[in-house]
Amino acid sequence: MNTSTIQQLNLLINGKIVSAKEGKYFDSINPSIGETFAQVADATLKDMQAAIASSRKSFEQGPWRAMTPSERGIYLKKIAKAIREQAKELADLETLDIGKTLKQSTFIDVPTCADTFDYFSNISEPFESKTCSIELPSPVKSVVEREPMGVVGCIIPWNYPLIMAAWKIAPALMAGNSVILKPSPLGCVSIMKLAQIIQSCDLPAGVLNVIPSSSHDVSAALVKSLDVDMISFTGGNETGQEVMRLAADTTKKLTLELGGKSPNIVFADCDLDSAIGGTMSAIFMNQGQMCTAGSRLLLEDQIYDEFMGKLIEKTKNLKVGNADNYETSFGPLISQEHRDKNLAFIEQGKKDGAKLVCGGKIPEGDEYKNGFYFEPAIFEDVDNAMTIAQEEVFGPVLSVMKFSGTEEAIRIANDTPYGLASTLWTKDLDKANDVAKQLQCGTVWINTYGGFYNEAPFGGYKQSGFGRELGIEGLLEYTQIKHVCTDATPEGKPLVASWF
Repeated sequence: MNTSTIQQLNLLINGKIVSAKEGKYFDSINPSIGETFAQVADATLKDMQAAIASSRKSFEQGPWRAMTPSERGIYLKKIAKAIREQAKELADLETLDIGKTLKQSTFIDVPTCADTFDYFSNISEPFESKTCSIELPSPVKSVVEREPMGVVGCIIPWNYPLIMAAWKIAPALMAGNSVILKPSPLGCVSIMKLAQIIQSCDLPAGVLNVIPSSSHDVSAALVKSLDVDMISFTGGNETGQEVMRLAADTTKKLTLELGGKSPNIVFADCDLDSAIGGTMSAIFMNQGQMCTAGSRLLLEDQIYDEFMGKLIEKTKNLKVGNADNYETSFGPLISQEHRDKNLAFIEQGKKDGAKLVCGGKIPEGDEYKNGFYFEPAIFEDVDNAMTIAQEEVFGPVLSVMKFSGTEEAIRIANDTPYGLASTLWTKDLDKANDVAKQLQCGTVWINTYGGFYNEAPFGGYKQSGFGRELGIEGLLEYTQIKHVCTDATPEGKPLVASWF
């Protein structure tokens, strides 16, 4: 990939690719080499206000919500096709922008993005009117209808830009809403390319607006606006709590997918090699920058030493390097600031008494000189009360704890304010299903990790948020229910007598 030419990417407002009103751009840094490779238009409050006005007009006056689901689905299918046609450029940009390995961008993120648009394009049944029976002394015709929420603001993080955008845009559009997408300035270059792709698919003007900005005030304006009916947010807990506060004045609907501190429970009767491979995927995929990262490894005491010996050996053999090299299995972290945050957690873990047995430092060598590289880290002797076991690191830092018996494993697993996901490994599926029922989280993976399916809902318990992405449940989040009740008594015999 050629990074010598700095390209500029602009906003999508009212169906047109336009520059920001003040003409400013922010830099996008390639974390593999620490250099600017693109610039993105930095939206102002006026740009956001224009996007909101465009979305409001498109929803109130445009043809989108009046279309049948099948008609809207045609557009989503067209978007999916266009994504696949430009898959290589999207994958390259995602890798350059956030340091995601090119293998992952190519074979996971871009295909998943396209598949999500395809999946939601085919769902129409929830939008069909349903007649329901109500037992009353006199007959009525009672119909329940699902309608779009209106204007939906979607705010996404930097770690999975294309996937997160698709998870929100596709169901929101399919439900008939107008959408304003606000991506993170740390990871939005692939999103701005996606905006161009969607714009080329001839959606009615204003149905989708894409507004990147480095300003907190611009994001806040989206959440606070009276003309925005719903906010779908994915990100950190502190920001999610602020979104709740800002949205309170307009009492708008929210869905929040927040942080996690997911337990990865390995029982002694597991398939050892599968559990080790799954454990590494759970914490080191995407350099651990995942809300579902299995950052707490709970190992049953009988297999502890054997498991840890193999895990540490495999971790030390991970190929750390430039994300655009197909040989790389572990790329850089997103930024210098984020690497510093991970290093601070390493120092905190050691201070609290945990034993660092692998990584946790900046690798040496000229190839790592300018990028934001960090060796994947493993701590032993971790107490679940420690900072590294309770706070979301959002990086490749694994906290290992020993347990004896199922009851202790469940207690440790649930001892966290989060409840997003968990993983467990055992050949005893009866035990696995019993444990799964007792885990306080929205997703449980058994003898696997990270299986996300468009057909299956995803979301959290406790402080990991509320609402669901994906599946019929995720689609219905972008709708509201209307009950229409009609007097069906014979003429001259009113259902409700006049009081006056």
